[in-house]
Amino acid sequence: MRKNIDFNWCKSTEHGWNPNRRDFLFVGALGGLGLTLGDAFRLKSQANPAGVVQPSKEGKAKSVIQIYLPGGMAHQESFDPKMYAPIEYRGPLGTIKTKLDGVHFSENLKNIAKIADKLTVVRSMTHGEAAHERGTHNMMTGVRPSPALQYPSFGSVVSHELGPRNNLPPYVAVPSVGGYGGTGYLGSAFGAFSLGADPASAGFKVKDLTLPGGIDDQRFATRRSMREVVDAHFSGLEKADVLDGMDTFYQRAYSLISSDKARAAFDIEQEPAKLRDEYGRNAAGQRMLLARRLVESGVRFVSMTYGGWDHHDNIKRAMEGQMPSFDQAFARLITDLDERGLLDSTLVLVSSEFGRTPKINATAGRDHWPKVFSVVFAGGGVKRGYIHGSSDATGAEPDADPLTVSNYSATVYSLIGIDPEKRLMSPGGRPQSIVIEGHVEKDLLA
Repeated sequence: MRKNIDFNWCKSTEHGWNPNRRDFLFVGALGGLGLTLGDAFRLKSQANPAGVVQPSKEGKAKSVIQIYLPGGMAHQESFDPKMYAPIEYRGPLGTIKTKLDGVHFSENLKNIAKIADKLTVVRSMTHGEAAHERGTHNMMTGVRPSPALQYPSFGSVVSHELGPRNNLPPYVAVPSVGGYGGTGYLGSAFGAFSLGADPASAGFKVKDLTLPGGIDDQRFATRRSMREVVDAHFSGLEKADVLDGMDTFYQRAYSLISSDKARAAFDIEQEPAKLRDEYGRNAAGQRMLLARRLVESGVRFVSMTYGGWDHHDNIKRAMEGQMPSFDQAFARLITDLDERGLLDSTLVLVSSEFGRTPKINATAGRDHWPKVFSVVFAGGGVKRGYIHGSSDATGAEPDADPLTVSNYSATVYSLIGIDPEKRLMSPGGRPQSIVIEGHVEKDLLA
């Protein structure tokens, strides 16, 4: 390959363009290199511009599957039914016994009831944000929203602190990044790799994992070498750390695309048809199955969303429409992880932005209610078969052992191996605590 490249043409007024190295990187990404990995590995972080991985160490949870149910799932129609309350509080659904003595779930959780002995259910989660955006920020970042600073999501902090493993992105969103699942002040360096498609869809294929038409492996390698020549030239002219960070972006992108094993992690078609059926051939089932496949391959943090749970109207019909799919898939996920010996090293979280009002409203639904709601933990160092805290008789307030957002996030980070008291640098060079005034809830730990 010719390496004596003449860069003087760039300065010609004929072209009307006098690029720097950043321009070359942009053009290379979109054209010559055939890469469109978006912000998955694009290291432009002001907080850590060189892409240097911090020295956090893995905890009991080697990986995390975060299952987020957007809209605000009703605790009364899921994990905290009020079977002895008056009908206007109890709601329209019945209950089902679980494997735990004296513990009932809502009637649509018949499969999860059978694996309750593998779960920790928190019935006393609480915060004060009744708006969707603010509630989502709480539960996706572990920090109360602030007008002064955009905080990073759990996944982005894990990406920043622990970095990639097995040539795979450290943070993957299934099927795409949800609200406040972004990088905040850490910058796009540590964003999620989004699938760009639903694994339940026909002909599912992850974007950005194959080479463009007309570019074979040899041509791909040649173009990589060409970019390295461009880098060598401009590295002598510009010394900004942010440009070094871009090198890390391309190195990770090349590793992902060139590794058969890494690409195979996203190929859900390799799973047995019987197992796919057991998870459910629907959004909940196939997303959770792919999440298991990804953590098994080495992805550190998978964030998965499912459904819409903002049930202001006819909550009975709404729950009957989507809860059975969630019930089937989640129960199979936990069982699958356990059967493979992965549950103890994989922390599974189920959360939503808030709960629903204690009393059924005039349109047979429930409205926003952040004062108390339920979240679920499994594996990764938490207890099995444990109910933490409680809400009062009508599901209106925590009655015992409230779990705050700060304590929730401190517990999650500690299980992953990240010190919740650690400070990260935000733009302007000001250190920011990962968790603000929180402590580990030791009663949750195994």
